[in-house]
Order: sequence, then structure tokens, then C-alpha cells
Amino acid sequence: MLAHVASATVIGIQAAPIDVEVDFAAGLPGCQIVGLPDAGVKEGRLRIRGALENSGFKLPSRRITVNLAPADLKKDGAAFDVPIAVGMLCAAGLVTPEQLGDALFVGELALDGSVRPVRGVLPIAVWARRAGLRRLFVPRDNAAEAAAVTDGCTVIPIDAVGRLVQVLAGTQSPDAPPAPVASATAVDHADLSDVRGQGVARRALEIAAAGGHNLLFVGPPGSGKSMLARRLPGILPPLSFDEALETTMVYSVSGLLAGRALVGERPFRAPHHTVTVAGLIGGGPACRPGEISLAHNGVLFLDELLEFQRPALESLRQPLEERIVSVARARRSIEYPADFMLVSALNPCPCGHLGSTLRTCTCALTAVANYRARLSGPLLDRIDLHVEVPAIAYRDLAAGAPGEASAAVRGRVMEARARQAARLAGGPGPPGPATNARLPPSVLERAAALDDAGHRLLEKAVERLGLSARAMTRVRRVARTIADLGGDAQVRAAHIAEALQYRALDRPID
Repeated sequence: MLAHVASATVIGIQAAPIDVEVDFAAGLPGCQIVGLPDAGVKEGRLRIRGALENSGFKLPSRRITVNLAPADLKKDGAAFDVPIAVGMLCAAGLVTPEQLGDALFVGELALDGSVRPVRGVLPIAVWARRAGLRRLFVPRDNAAEAAAVTDGCTVIPIDAVGRLVQVLAGTQSPDAPPAPVASATAVDHADLSDVRGQGVARRALEIAAAGGHNLLFVGPPGSGKSMLARRLPGILPPLSFDEALETTMVYSVSGLLAGRALVGERPFRAPHHTVTVAGLIGGGPACRPGEISLAHNGVLFLDELLEFQRPALESLRQPLEERIVSVARARRSIEYPADFMLVSALNPCPCGHLGSTLRTCTCALTAVANYRARLSGPLLDRIDLHVEVPAIAYRDLAAGAPGEASAAVRGRVMEARARQAARLAGGPGPPGPATNARLPPSVLERAAALDDAGHRLLEKAVERLGLSARAMTRVRRVARTIADLGGDAQVRAAHIAEALQYRALDRPID
């Protein structure tokens, strides 16, 4: 007898349908899985047989052939255990084909028959809803994420193969899925009011949040660079539903949801400087998302920027421009979203005290130049704001009043973003959130037109600092954001002057 069971696999953060075909035929007893399965799928035949026997189901001694169609798509992972087991039960006559209509199955089986969670259930749930399926059988630990997006498709949590058969037969009612409640991924809810002094750095942080600009802090150890960076998510606008859904899909594919539903806060990722290229960009044998995709719609913080491997840093160029990353391997190429704000920090010199009023720098000028040369010009051009963060004296720290709270700054940021969205509504701007950091040159000429004074000031800056064409464009984008924060429709020379102030690494070493 031949049985058909609907399942799905995940490619990137998108699901692809898989038709699981199970055939019982005469011949020597055994089980063969075909259809380009990997080792994890092939090992499933041992798990499935053990799970079914320990759950009280006896399969006939026949030759079993399992085909995972389409055959040209590689299948990996253990999510096909449940659909293959259901197909075997249907082919053996223990489950009828009518009971499998309009249903999709995913899940990993343990030898005792229990069902374990798998990666990528959220993209599968999105596809099942679009495909018009009526029932989605998922592991109980994955039910919350699936229930968040399955309007019109009933999510049925399963915890054991025996109970699954009873639900299919109608002898037992299915459990209701948990309510989809948004959950936070960030644990640090630090407030900007904790920061004493550093008015220029705080202002730059607000500009970066308002326009979605990349930001680099330059300052000695202990000046507050990391402290400022970790407070950036608190002043960003809240996630929209579409942003939360796409971010959660990345975390679902990575297996980092741990039973939660939608991600409710903007991610903040801070990988160690020993991270590999694959860990930062994504890849590996299974082409998993990297840190830049886990920071999608959030913040990627690279502390001690110049300590990162040069290949890892240079691999950021394409994602910073295109907002996606393509992970190519011998057998496939996968795209992951990578729309993040890059915030980084570095010391001004090898000893870290260049320009400090508290300690004397011991580095030679050539040593400082060689140290900064580890950050390539093309990558530096992709960072909109370079901000000096000086060391703060004890007297200023002790006497300083608490800074402005994150809630007040966030209000101004949201007002500035609303102005950007209104200006770009219905226009030829880029897809995604309407932020000034994304303005293409054609739109920038209209949205950030300069007066004569602004053109003269920018021309002088180009001559003195040697700004590239990309750097000039970024200066104008930052100036547009500064004008939006001030409620000005026109970009003026004062806005250009402030934007040029945040180009610390374009100035010669003093």
C-alpha cells in the first residue's frame, strides 16, 4: 500500500513543501529512505521503528521504501520523523488516508515515542497558512511560535506518537495550542539616564537611531563606549508585526526560540572578537544564520573592532549595502535577511590613551597609523558616524546629574522616523523601513537638497578630508536625519557642519 503525507523543509527562512511517500512491498524486510536525504534523515528509520514499537504499533515485515519528493532538494534534520512514521502507519492500515487530508506534519521522534521540538517551525507555519492547509501537527514545544501566524489553520500540539494516532482517529480531542504572546530576546533594559556626560556621544546615538545609521565609537578603555552601545535598542522604535515575524523566523531556523512565540524586542547581538567568518556571516555545513542575521531589525555591536579577524570584517561590506547575505556552498546557495544597525567601538591607538587627559599615550605616530590601518577604507566608508568618546574625570562623574531618559529620546526618534516615512510615502524609495540611511542617490537629491552654503561647506570638507563619493553621500544622509530631528524641511549648512563633526577617523592623526 502507498501512503502520502504532507510535510515541509526550510531553505533559508522560507519553507518548501515535501511530499512524503511510503510504500510497503513484498521482499526482504527493511527500510530505505530516498530523495536526497542527509545522514540525519537516514538515521531516522531507526528512531521511527523504535518509537512505533515502544508505542505499541507493530509494522508488518515488508520492504519499506520512503521517498521524499522533490528528489532534487536536499533534506536535512530530524523533522521528517513524524511524517514518515505517520506514512508508515497509513501504509500499514493503522491510519486512513482520509484522516491525513489537509494536514501537515513535522517533528522529531524519541525512541520512547515522544515528540521533540525541531528548528524552523515558524516558516513552515507561514507556508501552511498560505497553502490553505487546515491542520498543522507540530511538537508541543513549537506550538507557540506556530500559533502566532496560523489564522485559518489549526495548530495541534503533539507530544507522543500514540496520542497523535488517537487524535487522527478522533478518539481523543486535540489540545489547544498556547496563546501566541510576544517574548523579549534582550535581557538588558539599561537606560540612557545612567550615562553621565558624553553629550556628543549621546547626540550621535540619537541621530543613529533616528536615521538607522551605522555608528563607530572611538575612545580610551572605560570611557563608556560599550555602555552607550548597549542602550541603543532602548531608543529604537518598537518592532512592527512584519519585522517581528521576520526576526522570529530567523531565530526559529536557528533553534533559539526555546518555546517562545514572536520576538518582541529588537535584537542586540555582541559576538566576541574571536568569531569566525561563518559565525559572523552565516554558513557551516548546514548553512545556518550568522550573527548579522540574528541581529536582523536590531543592533550588531562589535566591541574592540580592530581585534576581529580581517576577513570577518571585510565580509560585512556586502550585507551593509544590500541588507541581505548570500551563503553559497557547493550544493546550494541560501539568502538570509541582514538588515541591522552596526555599532562598533575601538581604541584610538594600541595603548588606548591617545588624546586622553587622564593618561599619557606611549605610542609612536607610525604605530597609531598602522593600528588604524587594520580598518580598511571601504569598510570605514560604510559607517556613517565616527564619534570620539573621551575619558571622563572622576569629578565630572561624581557631580554629573543623571542624563535624559531613554523614553524621552525614543519619542524624538519616533517623530523623526515618522517624518521620514511621510516624506517617502509612495515614492521610489527602497523597500523596508523608510530611514535616511537607506536613501539611494536619486532620492537623496530630492530629500536632502543643499543650499549654496551647504554645497560650499561640503566642498571644503571634501578637499580637506579627502572624502570619497560614498562618504559624501553618507554625510548628506546624516544631515537629513539631523534636520528631521529638528523638524526642518530643508537641509542647511548647520546640519552639514554637525554631520561632518561625526567623521573623526577622516581627520588626520594629531
